[in-house]
This record gives sequence, C-alpha cells and structure tokens, in this order.
Amino acid sequence: MRTYHQFRAPAGLRRAASTRLMLGLLMILGLLGRLTEAKCKFPAIFNFGDSNSDTGGFWAAFPAQPGPFGMTYFKKPAGRASDGRLVIDFLAEALGLPFLSPYLKSVGPDFRHGANFATLASTVLLPNTSLFVSGISPFSLAIQLNQIKDLKAQALSLRSQLGHNLPHPSIFSSALYTIDIGQNDFTSNLKSIGIVGVKQYLPQVVNQISWTIKELYDIGGRSFMAFNLAPIGCYPAFLEELPHDTWDLDIFGCMVSYNKAVVDYNNMLNESLTQMREMLPNASIVYVDTHSIKLELFQHPKDYGLKYGTRACCGYGGGAHNFNPDVYCGKTKVIINGHMVSSTACEDPQSYVSWDGIHATEAANKLVTQAILNGSFSHPPFPLSKLCDLHPIG
Repeated sequence: MRTYHQFRAPAGLRRAASTRLMLGLLMILGLLGRLTEAKCKFPAIFNFGDSNSDTGGFWAAFPAQPGPFGMTYFKKPAGRASDGRLVIDFLAEALGLPFLSPYLKSVGPDFRHGANFATLASTVLLPNTSLFVSGISPFSLAIQLNQIKDLKAQALSLRSQLGHNLPHPSIFSSALYTIDIGQNDFTSNLKSIGIVGVKQYLPQVVNQISWTIKELYDIGGRSFMAFNLAPIGCYPAFLEELPHDTWDLDIFGCMVSYNKAVVDYNNMLNESLTQMREMLPNASIVYVDTHSIKLELFQHPKDYGLKYGTRACCGYGGGAHNFNPDVYCGKTKVIINGHMVSSTACEDPQSYVSWDGIHATEAANKLVTQAILNGSFSHPPFPLSKLCDLHPIG
C-alpha cells in the first residue's frame, strides 16, 4: 500500500479530471514535506453526519459492532463503517488533533478538541419511522444540532467543576465545523419511489443543511466545510439493489441515471451554500466536492494504487460486486438451501475503493483526504495546507 510519501503520477493521469486530482495531491505532498510546529488555526473540529463520518456514536447507542470492521488500523471494531480510518480521522490527524470522541460515548470521551455528533444511518430530515422498522437512525441533523448546543451550555456552566474533558468556551468560535450528511435522505427511499420521487424532497434536505449552518453561526461557528454526496451509482450495494437497465451503465460499470441525480442534488447544495455565504459574510462556508474525487477513484482505481472500484472487499457472493444484501459484511445467515454462509473481508482492503459495498476503505478515505487538504476541490478554494501547518497522515 502506498503512503503519501510514495504517491507518484501514473501514466494514465492525462485525463483532465485525473490530472486535476493529481496536481492537487502533489501540491499537498510537497507542503506536507515542509512541516513546522506552528499552531494550527483550528484547535477543534465539530462534525455532523452519518456513517461516512461516524467514529462510534451509533455503536455507543446500539452496541455492539461486529468484525471485521476496523481490521486494518484499529485491529478490532472501532465504531467506524470501514476497515480503518475515515476522512474525518485523517483530517484530525492532519490538523494535529486527536480522533474525535463521539458525543454519545459515555466511557472516556474527551471533547477538549471537538466532538463528533455523526451516527450511522442518520438523515438530514427528521425520520418518520423508527430504527427498528426502517434502519434509519433517530439522530437526525436537527438532533445533532441540539446536541452541540447542549455541549456548549455544559462547557459554559460546568467546565470549572467537571470540565477536564469539556471544550473551552472559546473553541466554539475558532473550531472547524464539518457537515457530511444527506446520503441516507437520498438513498433510503430510492428503491421504492425512484429518482423522481426522491427529488421531490431534496430541496428540503439542502435547505435544512444551510439553515443548520446558520444556527451554528449563531452559537459562534465561523468556519464550515459541507461535503457533497458521493456517486452512489458506482457503489456495489446500490448496483445490486437499485433497479436499472444495462444500457444505464457507463463504461466503468456505474449507473448513469442515479449519478446524474446526485449531481443535480450537489449543484442544488452548492447554490444554497452560495446564498448562505451572502447572508453570513463573516463566515467561511466551503462546499467540498468529494463527489468528483470518489468518482475518479471508482472509475480509475489503478491510477491511484488500487485495484477494484465497484467491487466490495467485505461481502458475499463474488461476481462483479461481491455484495449480497441478505448477508451484509460481518454477518452470518442461513440462506435458502439451508447452508450457513458468512460475509467475510478480503485479504487486501488496501486494494479496494469500497469496503462493504456502501462505505469506503481506509485507503480510499486517505486519498480523498489528501485531495481535500489541498483545497482545489472546494468552492471557494479552502486550502487547509495554507491555513495550518499540517501533520503527516500515516
């Protein structure tokens, strides 16, 4: 597995999108080689999201996570929907911060450098069903917003007595706020009501994200990064579960219609954030285009030291996608013929973009983070490499 020190431009990166990503990565690698010990601008991160950035909140509320999750870095399940670290973990590392403690963790949390309010299966909009019926988390974005408000109130009132693990009140105005949520709003009803049906409520999703930023601004937040949605038409799970015709597949095996719908949503989010930026001129509100980065990895994995784009590492069934919704990663089940089958992990997750058919591997998350740090996939450009003296990400 290549480290960022070993990353080099392969011959296939003459494509325009690939070149843009590689230039960004090379720039950040050069900057990482000139580290200093100067203080970073951001002393903390407050994260809001779903399973793409959950560092253990869901499994703190609903134990216990099975293996082989966490096998690569933590060597055991660590509350993350991956074999190892997530983008938010790598981002914290680069900023010289510890991994974020989940807000819901009751044993040993440390919120001095921020907190993670994300939980697996969370949505932007309030769920109209329960976790045990639909699998949707009760911790929607509105609940996560209330949680940070409560954390700030606790920091203001209790820090002097019980506050050795609470954030200093001044941190709320100088922290980086990251928002990585919306995928479950997009996908949870997609099979039943289709793209046209889902599009009916996506403006509400976008509006809720923007107004959450406004409320975070009202409690002191000034620096925000909002991540757009990934190309779900390339994920092994959705390729197996969502209805589509063969003519809807592009040359990379991704579903064109679903990816186009994601792009429409992302454009809507970008426009909404632009309007919020005008409303809050003293805030830095950044739209982060992780969609383009992940799409590039799915389409050209070998250009980045990976091997498999649309095939899951941890899954069952083999074939092009190695995903069976009835035997999810880490699960064992009796199938129709009476045999007991298990969904196990591959031996080389570092070769895959997709970990379990729905989430990225640590290797892919690291590549995404390197591109984010450069800022060339952000609008407006937000180069953390220039704002902070970054630490190497291992």
